[in-house]
Amino acid sequence: MPATAASATAYAARRFEHEAPAVDLLRWPIIGHLLRWRWIRTAFQIPLFLLAFVIVLHGLYGPDLAPKNLATVVTWVHYRGLLVLVLLAAGNLFCFACPFLLPRELARWIFRPVWNWPRRLRNKWPALVLFVAILFGYEQFALWENPQWTAWLIIGYFSAALIVDALFKHASFCKWVCPIGQFNFIASTLSPLEVRVREPNVCSACGTKDCIRGRVEPSVKGSGRQELPLVSHRGCELALFQPMKVGNLDCTFCLDCVHACPHDNVGVVSRLPGAELWAETSRSGLGRLDVRRDFAALVLVFTFGALLNAFAMTSPMYILAEWFSALTGIKQSWPILSALFVAGLILEPVLLLVPAAALTRRATGNRQSVLALITRYALSLVPLGFGIWLAHYSFHFLTGALTVIPVTESALAEQGWELVKQPDWNMAGMRVSAVYPLEIGFVLLGIIASCVVAVRLARKDCPHGPWRAYLPWIVLHALLGVSAIWLLSQPMEMRGTFLRG
Repeated sequence: MPATAASATAYAARRFEHEAPAVDLLRWPIIGHLLRWRWIRTAFQIPLFLLAFVIVLHGLYGPDLAPKNLATVVTWVHYRGLLVLVLLAAGNLFCFACPFLLPRELARWIFRPVWNWPRRLRNKWPALVLFVAILFGYEQFALWENPQWTAWLIIGYFSAALIVDALFKHASFCKWVCPIGQFNFIASTLSPLEVRVREPNVCSACGTKDCIRGRVEPSVKGSGRQELPLVSHRGCELALFQPMKVGNLDCTFCLDCVHACPHDNVGVVSRLPGAELWAETSRSGLGRLDVRRDFAALVLVFTFGALLNAFAMTSPMYILAEWFSALTGIKQSWPILSALFVAGLILEPVLLLVPAAALTRRATGNRQSVLALITRYALSLVPLGFGIWLAHYSFHFLTGALTVIPVTESALAEQGWELVKQPDWNMAGMRVSAVYPLEIGFVLLGIIASCVVAVRLARKDCPHGPWRAYLPWIVLHALLGVSAIWLLSQPMEMRGTFLRG
């Protein structure tokens, strides 16, 4: 963060001076007025909290058969599909409406946390470990077919959010712990909207920096003495100083900065998706991404985890598991799954990224280490990784979009509210043949966008003949993209539904 407001303003001015005028949702007549409402986030969190409550109850006490239980159908088919589609179309709106934080907000009316998050844990490593744990647990415990385990996972998530934020100040759970949040942060780098300042010069004249400190104002402004009660507007709990904020990373779209800014200088504006991935400036709360090894590791898990998650649902996975079991004599599932995770999240990235970085280093004469180049160019994998997640999750959502209807009808009938005599369990969604071209399109767009990021990074490393720097990475993107397309063409389990792949 710059030492003075003037340097912060100078940075922001350089950043925006070549950008075209942006669309600002806060200046739209109806949407803007709604987003400025003080309780807008709570208004979105409450229905999602009630939905989560219903899902947990049905998971614990409803049918054991996964396709007839709201916990498995809504969580693993609809939530994940809507998540990636909303991230692509708008931004990190699921963190904005996150129901896990509602109990925290209620609890803070009673007590205040007193500790700061430990300095040694102020990085992405804890969330990365939890991200891998969720991917592993999903496969090991077959969560898509186990409503009770899914319900307990949701309960555990609520408990973790409440405990962490009850003990530690600010939004420690969101910034340092939440694996879903980290997924959303990375994916939102490809979103078309961003929360940012409108006019950098306004920030230079601001002496209070309320966007990060917060402010208090009277609820009713009179001409005489200040009237009570006072209304408190907190600043950004994720420590993102708006004049130095770049993109959507670590931003939950909470809009606290919008409400706190006394100059109405923060908007929800359109931008070029992915541009923040090649921005080589020190950004508030994150520093320089191209030297953050923890963030690079998180990106690699994000990308190769997308391939691994899709592979685990295909026929070749079961063939490979049977072969490995016959070869080693191991019958338990967890050692086989562990070996698969080590191969997919450690060995495969090493075997692919080390040669790419070494070739870039040799071709350009770059004196940086191979690890430093991997840390830098790992950013180019984000679009491809998101393209694979998008193709995979949208496949399950689009082909099973209507499955929630008979499940809901059945759940209501269990409570004596019979809407139909017999739910139609054959209700599905789009045909697989119709969704497949969309999947391929998402992956191809991811490949193209990843190549663009690699080229932009290479131009700064090697202005004269940048192809020497980016060529190995484009080959890597192509290899991973072709692998993803091959995976998507395999018969895939329609997990959590009655549908057949």
